[in-house]
Amino acid sequence: MPEMNASSSQHYTYELMMEQRHALEQLQADFRWGPYGIRVVRFHHTTFPPGKIDQFHKHSEEYEFHFIPRGKGKVILEDKPFQLAEGMMYLTAPHVMHYQEADAAIAMDELCLRIQIVRLEQECPATGWGVDNEWREAEACIKQLNRIPLRPALDRFRAMEPFLTAYRAWYEGQPGLMTIIRQAIINILLRTARGYFPEPQKPQPSKDMNWFRCRLAEQFIKDNYREPLSLEDVAERIHTSPRHLQRIFKSLTGSTFSSYIEQTRLQHICEELKQTDETIEQLALRHGFKNANYFHRVFKRKFGITPQQYRQQMKVLKHEASNIGELADSRLL
Repeated sequence: MPEMNASSSQHYTYELMMEQRHALEQLQADFRWGPYGIRVVRFHHTTFPPGKIDQFHKHSEEYEFHFIPRGKGKVILEDKPFQLAEGMMYLTAPHVMHYQEADAAIAMDELCLRIQIVRLEQECPATGWGVDNEWREAEACIKQLNRIPLRPALDRFRAMEPFLTAYRAWYEGQPGLMTIIRQAIINILLRTARGYFPEPQKPQPSKDMNWFRCRLAEQFIKDNYREPLSLEDVAERIHTSPRHLQRIFKSLTGSTFSSYIEQTRLQHICEELKQTDETIEQLALRHGFKNANYFHRVFKRKFGITPQQYRQQMKVLKHEASNIGELADSRLL
């Protein structure tokens, strides 16, 4: 009598997934990754009984990822036969004919992910918040998947593990289920590609370090402009020397470090001069100037008028704008 599996008496890592084999694919966990839409067709655990044959077939628009966590058998990819054993994987891209067969005496388990990968956009629509980085990573991965040769390989980078991660998240009702499933599928794609191309080139930083440090310094100043700030303090925060920070600040912003801080403080004070009746002295101290006299000198050097004159001018302009608005409304009536 044929054996169901030579290791059936031992603990099986994916035993839990056998309870409800098709649970994950029924969640409609479709998502976007960079410029691609990923539609999940199959995402399950299946078992080929001893001698079971899955006749030649193909999928016209789908990529199918096959992993063998237990057992053995064979696969024919187009016209080339290969033996399958525990710990192996292979990918069948769209239109690839393939045939699967379990060993005559031992069952073969399979983790299967079948997805459609649809190009949604040709150019990155935005940058920042990691959008451009995700775009590049997705493009690089799909490009590699399309280069994978028609042959099995060892799952050296544990591409099978995300199957159980996703299933356990559903089984335990973990929060963020769809995010976990999305990341699990992306990990399967990335690790499969890495299994065939294990030494990709190291990604180059998208921005040079001087640009990056300058942006960090600018953000720190914007967040803390009301506090006493020195060149040395900010340089220490961004892990560079004061001299280097001064140099890159001048090069990339066109302003010295101290001038940039003063300009940031002045921008905020100008808004409050227009909108509040707080005294000049109070505004100066609250926005980081060491005293009112120094603030007056900086303000007049920058704008050619005193803070009080600026406030009066803003009030006149606001009053004139209000009168014009009232006149326009009366004409409409």
